Amino acid sequence: MNLTSKIFYKKKILIYGMGITGFSSYNYLKKNNQIFLYDDNKKILKKNYLRKLFLDISKVHKIKFDYIVISPGINVNICSLKNYLKKYSKKIVTDLDIFYSLYSKNKIITITGTNGKSTTAKLLNTILKNHRKDARLCGNIGNPILLEKKVSKRTIFVIEASSYQIDYSKFFKTNYAIILNISPDHMERHNSIKKYISAKFKLVKKQTKKDFAYMNVEDKYLKEKLKNTKVFSKIISVNLKTNYNFMKKIKNQYFSTAGNQENLSFIFSIGSKLNLQNKKIIKAVNKFKGLKFRQEIVYKNNKITIINDSKATSFASSINILKSLNKVFWLVGGMSKLGDKFTLSKKECKNISAYVYGKKKHFFVKQFKNKIPYCSFKDLNSALKQTLIDAKNDNFHKTILFSPSAASFDSFKNFEERGDYFNLLLKKYKLKKNFNAIK
Repeated sequence: MNLTSKIFYKKKILIYGMGITGFSSYNYLKKNNQIFLYDDNKKILKKNYLRKLFLDISKVHKIKFDYIVISPGINVNICSLKNYLKKYSKKIVTDLDIFYSLYSKNKIITITGTNGKSTTAKLLNTILKNHRKDARLCGNIGNPILLEKKVSKRTIFVIEASSYQIDYSKFFKTNYAIILNISPDHMERHNSIKKYISAKFKLVKKQTKKDFAYMNVEDKYLKEKLKNTKVFSKIISVNLKTNYNFMKKIKNQYFSTAGNQENLSFIFSIGSKLNLQNKKIIKAVNKFKGLKFRQEIVYKNNKITIINDSKATSFASSINILKSLNKVFWLVGGMSKLGDKFTLSKKECKNISAYVYGKKKHFFVKQFKNKIPYCSFKDLNSALKQTLIDAKNDNFHKTILFSPSAASFDSFKNFEERGDYFNLLLKKYKLKKNFNAIK
């Protein structure tokens, strides 16, 4: 047993948050540790077969824990144990830390950033597999990292990491850190852009001289952070210019937006370091279909294209695709994020019409005033119906873009449910090839 693996050995541990991440942490830790469980959702306590391990809030305060494993979904600022966590913040760890205690000798690639993490991680993992590598895609993309089986010394981990996971982690390190981009996000959790950047940059600060960090050093946020932070890893600057020759060979329409092209630049840059073949990279990119609800084309004919971009939860998530389209009918609405701002100028909005829906529509109307022609609706259904009517009456080729630029929690459990609902509405209107079904 190496020194790293002893971090979580014969310890008294509280797992806070019993979603899929919490359960995967429990299953790994239970063999060699004394485990206790806690969750704000009391229904979980009644139904779960592990209820005998659950603690009341009063008992949590009476036990001296070595570590507190916290799920990424827990907001330490407003949860029921907020005062307790503040007092014992040095004991907080994540599933990334547990993972690292087991697989610290493996090659680890960690991808973070505000937009495009999942797509970039999925594409890189696909390319590695095409090179016959034992690559595992895990983390925030949906597959908890501790559920991986049959791991060997040759296994390469491609991890999508959120700012929450990185911020809460204590021991986790990565050989390759990729910070795709930074724009204000999750301010309700981090409270300031400065703290948000620090959470992301923790990936780099924990690296050694043997490691590599990929980022656009000209990014205004990262440039300032680099100036004021001591780092040991080799910083590799990535931007569109460095991979311009490769970009000319990309025919996949999915990578026609500036944002996706910038993220693709990171693939080529790290591919060079990992000795991957450019031919295989380009082939994989051109065949890549993208992930559901991320700029996904769900309908197309010679008159109209309809894109489901339900994953867009902030203005920054929508701006690049908006800039890439010539004539766009934009469906936007949901729970606006704290501090979010629409940064496009009036000139850049000349081909955009906004169809605002939902309870928070006044926030969006205020952002669009004197920039974009808009109309507002009580819900997505009524907004989509009017969008389809207006698009039908427009003689030019146009795009209906469902890119909410907001969280989904006002009406949906998550962006996936929101995306499925949009597709269901489209089926309701029975679009035909000639686009004449809308009345």
